[in-house]
Amino acid sequence: MPRPRNYWFPAKRHGWGWGVPSAWQGWVVLALYLAAIVGICVMYPPGAGVVRFLVAVAAASVVLTVVCWITGEPPRWSWGEARHRDR
Repeated sequence: MPRPRNYWFPAKRHGWGWGVPSAWQGWVVLALYLAAIVGICVMYPPGAGVVRFLVAVAAASVVLTVVCWITGEPPRWSWGEARHRDR
């Protein structure tokens, strides 16, 4: 019997995509992403050149998305828990 995989990023309960990290590795990835965004804001302030800023943020976001795709639970649409009918 295959062992269940330990995902760094579980699928969201509501909507599509990934939720809050469930492993320390996911938290490290998220912290690095946030540090990259702060670094981008310092290196390429939006007021000085919005195009460079947007390209850098988009590149960091693509890297985060790829890491989530590889290490996260397969994304799927979820409506959350079933609603109960009126009693």
